[in-house]
Parts: sequence; C-alpha cells; structure tokens
Amino acid sequence: MQPYIQKKYINVYLCLGSNMGDRMGQLRKAAELISKTIGKIAQKSHFYETQPWGNTEQDAFLNQVVMANTSLDPRDILKEITLIEREMGRTRKDSEKWGPRPIDIDILLYGKRIIRDKGLEIPHPELHKRAFVLVPLMELAPEYEHPILKQQIDELFMACEDPSEVVMLDLK
Repeated sequence: MQPYIQKKYINVYLCLGSNMGDRMGQLRKAAELISKTIGKIAQKSHFYETQPWGNTEQDAFLNQVVMANTSLDPRDILKEITLIEREMGRTRKDSEKWGPRPIDIDILLYGKRIIRDKGLEIPHPELHKRAFVLVPLMELAPEYEHPILKQQIDELFMACEDPSEVVMLDLK
C-alpha cells in the first residue's frame, strides 16, 4: 500500500484574452481547458471589453481573470498554457507581438513567488501598467499584495497611468 501524499496547492491568477471569432466562447473554452489541465478554477472575474494594447489597429478584446488552485510548478503551467493556446488556434509570430489572437493566456501571479527566468517572469512584468489586467484582477483580489511592488492590486490600479477604457459585461 502506497502512503498518502498530500499535494501542495497554490493559487495562480491567469489573464485570458481574445479578439478573434466568438471571443466569449474562446474565454469559456480556455477556462474549461485550464480546469482540466492546470487546476480547478476557484474564482472568475466578469468579462471585460477592452481596447487593444500595443497595436491598436485591431478588434477590441474580451478579457477575464481566473484564479485556479494548482499543484503544478510555474514552468509546467506555462507548458500547459502554450498547449491550450495552440489547441485553440493561436500561432505565435515574433513580428506580431500585440497582434490579433483567438486566445492569449498570461500568468499574472503564482502565490507570492517571484520568478525571473528566461521566458518566464512572475509576477507578470507589465501587470501594474495595464488597466485591462488590473480591473478584473481587482475584482477577485483587491487586497492581494504584489510581491515585488509591495502594493495592493487596488492601489496599483489607482496609480496606473493606462487611460484605456475597461467595460464590464454583465456576465461571468
């Protein structure tokens, strides 16, 4: 008989975005795949419509932040995210850094961990500069303290200089 081993779970906050096709359907499918591969989703923000970041000559995005309980390490989460994005039709082209995409999934926070490796930075290095990330994240965790900046998410939002309009849709 094998001994029972208690898995350690940690909260990971992920930002989902889509501006191609059935945007809401894309976000819902991504959340379903995250639940199956990364961990049970414990919280979801509302959906938010936002203007594109970087390359503004494209359709508006639909964004959502989800919080999942995971036993995966950050590198494994990144691998799963890449597989989900590929399965949902995303192709990564360096020339289109902020181009249109059916799905985009970013790791925002992984517990209180700080990771600065090649290809993986947690907390997300642009989190505090983007209203489309801060608004849905603030809905779920307004008092969560950014591990590097030592400010709560609601404080980061108040200091954010991004003038983008973030419009909540009355759906989750």
